[in-house]
Amino acid sequence: MRAYNKGLAPPGLQNVPVQWMHCTVLHAVGLSVTSVDVDALLEEVGSYAQTVQPFTLTFDRPAVGNVAVEISGWPGRPFNEIVETLTQATARTGAAFKAAPSRYPHISLAYTADGAEDVDAATLKAALADIGHPLSGTVVADRLHLVEQWHDGAHIVWNPIAEVPLAGVRA
Repeated sequence: MRAYNKGLAPPGLQNVPVQWMHCTVLHAVGLSVTSVDVDALLEEVGSYAQTVQPFTLTFDRPAVGNVAVEISGWPGRPFNEIVETLTQATARTGAAFKAAPSRYPHISLAYTADGAEDVDAATLKAALADIGHPLSGTVVADRLHLVEQWHDGAHIVWNPIAEVPLAGVRA
């Protein structure tokens, strides 16, 4: 993924450093690690994860969105099944939160920042179109990460809480 985010962020966009690149499954808005029984949630998610085989997500050319430059991935079906199951599991905790499930697999390469109103989307799209070679890459989805995350003003960052391996993967 390192090749994706080189030079894609003009003033008004903030590149996502490689260590903060991620493919979000669910934002549980308003939920903190102290407002849910993490052990119970991990037990349910762990049982489910053992029924899901690891799979490969393929990501393609960057696209300019409303608040980010991102790469979309496929296949959507295994990803969407995980999103739905984890959204339901989180809801069953009884904790109050707003579910913001990811609608499709994607990785953001740059987020809007101060000066974003000056970004010319057409110019940025033309620059992306001028990249004269394939930009696809793959990521093996073999585990789920439970994190407590926030936006630090420039990036989405997080503290890891737990890592849940998919079927056949060692922890």
